[in-house]
Order: sequence, then structure tokens, then C-alpha cells
Amino acid sequence: MSATSPAEESEQPGRIMAGEMAEQPAMLRRILDEGAPGIREMAEQPAMLRRILDEGAPGIRETAAGIAARKPRFVLLTVRGSSDNAALYAKYLLEIRLGLPCGLASMSTTTAYGARPDLRDVLVVTVSQSGGSPDLVASTRAAREAGAITLAVTNNRDSPLAAVSEHHIDILAGPEKALPATKTYTASLLSLYLFVEGLAGGDGSAAAVLPERAGEILARRAEVKALASRYRFAERMVITSRGYGYPTAKEAALKLMETSYIPALSYSGADLLHGPLAMVDNISPVIAVVTDGRGGEALQPVLDRLRGRGADLFVVGPEAQVEAASAGFVLPTAGVAEEVQPVLEILPLQMLAYEVTIARGQDPDAPRALAKVTETR
Repeated sequence: MSATSPAEESEQPGRIMAGEMAEQPAMLRRILDEGAPGIREMAEQPAMLRRILDEGAPGIRETAAGIAARKPRFVLLTVRGSSDNAALYAKYLLEIRLGLPCGLASMSTTTAYGARPDLRDVLVVTVSQSGGSPDLVASTRAAREAGAITLAVTNNRDSPLAAVSEHHIDILAGPEKALPATKTYTASLLSLYLFVEGLAGGDGSAAAVLPERAGEILARRAEVKALASRYRFAERMVITSRGYGYPTAKEAALKLMETSYIPALSYSGADLLHGPLAMVDNISPVIAVVTDGRGGEALQPVLDRLRGRGADLFVVGPEAQVEAASAGFVLPTAGVAEEVQPVLEILPLQMLAYEVTIARGQDPDAPRALAKVTETR
């Protein structure tokens, strides 16, 4: 048996990539130990997703089974901020997976105008990281008094919102110190996915791949940092998607606006073609979230029109779509169901918002004029 020489070992195909992949856990640990709150909390997401699957899923299934037994006829989602985008994701899940009509509540009809609709047999789901905003608490209390089944989805089991709701799901994200929501957003997505799967009698097994894939994406921070330099001087951005990716586009726009202060306009691809396409040029970047599935297929005509207008197109999605764009980030979507891809899609865009903000000389952890708990009435 012949020994392998050092020269032969150094030329072994894939040796460098294999070594760098093996370094990823240590690198993420270094970020957790040394990073600022924003980047540290982003790096916590793989472990957090695993915690939800291991510790949170049984309770979520139990809550879902109890609500399913009451056969709600309609779902109202009550939300603000990043939670609004998480709820939009839940809307797609509920309508596609269950065929259950679903809408977003207009809280001022209750809190400002005093309306009291008949909500018997209606499921009202209120999503809030803090569970402390007065309008969310008041509208949920009013919904319960009007006969609704009420569910609070929060990161604080002792919150006022959890107290007034009949049911509660703890998203188990842990403390979040940076003002922009990162890990609480992905925790909300996964918790809502597991809840809808529970309503449908599913096991949520499609989510099992998420912690590992999330770790792979977050380990590519240097790649995103290089891309960020391309957009540090952008005066405006347009972000678009369709289907399950549309909530990701809205959340990415919010992250860019609240951290870098760049006006970022989010549109469904279909809505973009109904007028706003006229403002697209070869100067202002367009970010397209291309889900690997039916949503991405529906977005294809929009991508073709954008390329035809010479847009500076940045794609987050499959490799073939990234290669056809001006720039982008390839998502590892092989074997990942379309309905859980949003948990991964937002990760490079969280990092992009962070790195663009740093490149512009601003602090992404403490955007001006914002508070961690926003109280609206």
C-alpha cells in the first residue's frame, strides 16, 4: 500500500472547500462571541431554528390541534412592522395549504372608530415580537370579546398580548438587542409554518433542513460584504418577488430603509408591471427574490421585462437566475420545499442591509428615531 505524498494531498480535488466548510462552526462561534448585537443575532439563527424544531414544535402542534378542532371559517392577522411581513407569509400558507380565507386586520377600525364586527368562528392571529403595543393588545381583546378564537405569536410569554389571548405561541428567539428585527423575524416564520402545518395535520418535516442551510448562508458574510460595496451609494432600490417570496421582498425593503435609510420600494412582480415598472432604469438597483418553485416561475416574465429595460438586477435565488442577473446571491435550495424557502431567502438580505449600512458609515444596531418596542394606538 503506497502512502500519499504531501504534494498529492495538497492537490486533492475539493480539499480547500472541504477545509473551509469545516471552519464554519468556529467562524460562527467567533461572530457570536465578538460581534456587535446585529451581526451576532443574525449568527444565532441556525441554533435558534433548531431550538424551535426541537423544543417549540410539540407545543405548537398541540395549540394547532386545539384550534383546528374548532373549525375556524376565516383568519384575521393583526400585525405591525416586521411582523406584518411574517403574517403575510402565514396568509400564503393558510390560503394555499388549507384553502382558508385570510385577511389583514385594520386595527384602527376597532381602536379609533370603535367598530365591533361579528367574529364568531374567526381565528384572529396577532403576531408581535414584544407583545406590548397597545393597539395590538386592544384589538385582540376586542376580537376575543366579539367571539373570535385568539392566538398571540410573540417572543415574550409574559407580555400583555399573551395575557389577553386565548392561545399563545412562544417563538423562542431569545433576547434581541439590536433595533432591527432579524432572528425574531425568522423565528416567527418558522413558528407560523409549524402552526399552519399543525392545522393541516402535517408534521412540518420540510423545515428539518433549515438550521443547516441557514448556517451555510450565514457563513458567506464576506461574499455579501463584497456585494454591499456595489450599493452603498444607491439613492433608491426596488425589491420584487411573487408567491412565498413576496413577504421576503417586503421585509428586505423594511430592513434597508430602517438601517441604511435608502428608500426601498417593495412590489409584487405583478403589481410592478402595473405601473411602477416605468421608474426602473439602469441606475437604481432592483433586487428580485426568486423562489425555487411556482413563485419563481410566475416571476419569470417580470425578470425578462427588467432585463429588457437594462435594470441593475440583483437576484437572490437559484444559480441559473443569479447567473442571468447583474449580481446576486445563490441560495442552497436543492431539497428545500418552496413554502419554507422564505426562512432562508431573508438571511442574505439581512446581511446586505447590515453591510450596506456599515459601508455608508451608519450604525445598523441603532437606527435614528426608532425604539425596540413601538407603541401605537
